[in-house]
Order: sequence, then structure tokens, then C-alpha cells
Amino acid sequence: MEIRFLGHAAFELREGDATVLVDPFLTGNPKAAVGEQELSPQTILLTHGHADHFGDTVTIAKRCGSTVVAIVEIANELAAEGIEHVHDPNLGGTVLLDWGFVKLVPAWHTSTTPKGTVNTPAGLIIGIGGKVIYHLGDTGLFGDLRLANDLARSGARAAGWEAPAQIDVALMCIGGHYTMDRFDAVSAAALVGARTVIPCHYDTFPPITTDAQAFKADVETSGAASVAVLAPGETYSP
Repeated sequence: MEIRFLGHAAFELREGDATVLVDPFLTGNPKAAVGEQELSPQTILLTHGHADHFGDTVTIAKRCGSTVVAIVEIANELAAEGIEHVHDPNLGGTVLLDWGFVKLVPAWHTSTTPKGTVNTPAGLIIGIGGKVIYHLGDTGLFGDLRLANDLARSGARAAGWEAPAQIDVALMCIGGHYTMDRFDAVSAAALVGARTVIPCHYDTFPPITTDAQAFKADVETSGAASVAVLAPGETYSP
């Protein structure tokens, strides 16, 4: 399977005929690798409701007939917007899909949609193509990140998968100001214990400018994980 970084915190996951978008903030994103009209996902997954994550969800889902998975308050808003295929888990919930599964797990942040719906932010543990991907969402550093592999195993069991020994890839915010910075993210990488970390949520706007290569050096020197720094549009295959 392939992970394509679309800029900011947006990713496209591909496995066979399955295409999954996470946090599709493309319109208005100065780092966007593609326009929303260039994507045709089966599924859209949302970590939370802020505009730089909610993004083009409604436009894409209506155009493509995509299924959207989001925490219950956002899911209810999307259903009211006319999105026909919506799943509405809360934290701890696992949703089974044709291509795999997604489990919502805690993230320390705030969240309100552009329309004003207050909701709880989440991280996403995603099983696709036999791999487990953890999108941390927008989060600060917190100690329960050490439970990530346990949560991945429980999500896999709920989906009928063999429980993974380790998360394959963590998609991790490092930009600071609105989320943890690259220094806290080094500690987060150690707590999460994924094989590989891909940094995101940095350099899109001046307040979140940071040095991704320095983050890579710090994480790899610590021995916590390997780090793949992707430019928008680049892909990584775990």
C-alpha cells in the first residue's frame, strides 16, 4: 500500500482499488499537492473539525459518493449536509470498512467545525492492506500515547485481523503553536513506538514553521523510529 502526503495533515492511502483520504484540507492550503477535484476517494476519515482538517470533505463526498467516518457530532453535521454514507463512532469505537478498519483514539486538542459544531478531537488508527497507520491528529504530547500499540491491537482484533506487533507508520504533527512541536514530537515518537514516523502539520503557515530534518535526526539518534520526511505529493510504502 502507498501513503501519499498531500500537504499539511492531509494524506491519501491507497491499497488495490481502495483510496482513503484523511483530513482533506486542499482548497486554501498553500502546500496542497493536488486540488480536491483530482481526488476520488471511497472513504474520507476525519480527525477533528477545524477548517484545516475538515477542509473539502463535503464537496468531495458529495461528488464521489464517499463514505465519511468522523466522531459523532461531526458525523451528524455531515448527515444534515446531505452526505449519505456516514459512520459516527466516538472515542474507542472501531468502524469496519470494505478495505479494513479505523479506530478513534484520544488526542489532546480542541475542535469546532467551520459551522460551529463543537466536538472532541481524535487520532485515527487505520488498518489497510495488512498495515496499521496511526494518524495522531492535532495533539499535544500526553502520556497515554504509550498505549498506541495496545489500541492498535484491540482495533485489529475488533476487525478480525491478527493483532499487529507494532504500528507500521505514525503520521505525526510537529509544527508547534497549535500542536506539539518537534521537540515534544521526539518524545511522542518514543511513546508511540511505530516502526516509521512521517511528520506533518508544519511549514504550511508561519506559526508552524519548523525543521523537519532536525526532527528526523533527533528521532533516529534516539532509536525510537525511522523517519520519512515527505514533500507534498511524495509517497511512502511501508
